[in-house]
Amino acid sequence: MICRLQQIKIKVTWEQQLVLWLRKTAFVSTATSFDDTMVVKQGRQWRSICKGLVLGTLLTSCMILFYCLSSPQIQFNLPELPVPYSCAHRPAHTASNTNTSEHGQDQTPCVPKVDIMFMKTHKTASSTFLNILFRFGEKHRLKFAFPSSRNDFSYPSSFHRSQVKDYRPGMCFNIMCNHMRFNATEVAKVLPSDTMYITILRDPAELFESSFHYFHNLVPLTWKIPGEDKFAEFLKDPKYYYDSNGYNSFYLKNLLFFDLGQDNNLEPSDPRIEVSIQAIAKRFRLVMLVEHFEESLILLKDALCWEMDDLLFFKLNARKDSTVSKMTRELRARALEWNAADWKLYQHFNTTFWRKVDAYGQEQMARDVAELRRRNAEMAGICIEGGQAVDAGSIEETAMQPWQPIGEKSIMGYNLKKNMGKIHRKLCRKMLTPELQYLSDLGVNLWITKLWGYIREVINW
Repeated sequence: MICRLQQIKIKVTWEQQLVLWLRKTAFVSTATSFDDTMVVKQGRQWRSICKGLVLGTLLTSCMILFYCLSSPQIQFNLPELPVPYSCAHRPAHTASNTNTSEHGQDQTPCVPKVDIMFMKTHKTASSTFLNILFRFGEKHRLKFAFPSSRNDFSYPSSFHRSQVKDYRPGMCFNIMCNHMRFNATEVAKVLPSDTMYITILRDPAELFESSFHYFHNLVPLTWKIPGEDKFAEFLKDPKYYYDSNGYNSFYLKNLLFFDLGQDNNLEPSDPRIEVSIQAIAKRFRLVMLVEHFEESLILLKDALCWEMDDLLFFKLNARKDSTVSKMTRELRARALEWNAADWKLYQHFNTTFWRKVDAYGQEQMARDVAELRRRNAEMAGICIEGGQAVDAGSIEETAMQPWQPIGEKSIMGYNLKKNMGKIHRKLCRKMLTPELQYLSDLGVNLWITKLWGYIREVINW
């Protein structure tokens, strides 16, 4: 009996221990699971915090580096050596060139002029014209004066010859065409004396709308503007939002005047505006107009003794129509009033432009423009998939992606036509290549521009 009781006691004790062990195991498992969950959550939080810190540090460092590199460079005193009168050599394919030298009257063959300074203004179809210049320079094996490590000459700092890649006093350069803030004295120390100076203007109201849309995220003055239509809101009272000392404020007033090296904050009645316009007129032999781009190219062809093939183009860096602000008559008047210096500049060169067209001959101009349009339409059918520009998201090839404004993808591009014949493939690709990619193809190291591009991608993301 006693043995039986002991067996029962042992059995109960064993069962109790088993239950206790199971309970402990379950508790430990639950606790472990809970602890694991907490560890995972905490790990994720720490990873998120670490990513934020790393990203913030990286962005801050990159922005500081970019700011330092973008600030005006220390300009050492370079020795003064005379620039050659001309850097022209015999261009390629001159034997077949029978262009007229003066307004279509003289059929004597002439040699294309190759020493060219194109003052690239902002938001004026200048990227389209740059593509024309790049192809012309390659065709005739010309030497470009390019910026170093970026796609502009330290804009918005005033141009200095030390900003030219591999510059040495007395060197020969044929073409200068990247964005800069024009400085006639310094440019003249780089280019030969026979250089033809060219630039392009755009209706200031349309230009202001375009530049406001494209650059407003880079101008802190616009960040405080309320409402969805910041453009219209700004023009209600521009003096309230504008500060001439604000960061990148030049994008918001008389941008043409600023690009051409003039004071963009002069009052409309200031006589220095007219003095500046006359100085520009004296320097630039041809001032083209965006609104009459094809006529401008025909005048260029006549002045430089180029061929029609040199003028072929596709419109680059065009915006989607849906991103263009509606310009009412009232908004246009306000934009012109706010950009009074640019408006006076445009009116002056609009007058001189049509004098040149009259001298060339209205009928001859109409025929040449029609021929240029026919040739461009023919090339579009050969080169462009679908025959027209597409949204950035529909561009299939990365190499054909244009530079976009921060936070948006409003600039359109092209798809190269598939199954294209070899005879046109090289030309078509060059005509469709965006500016930055073409600069890289020409050997320009754009590491600063690319760094800024990566930062923009992170910001957009």
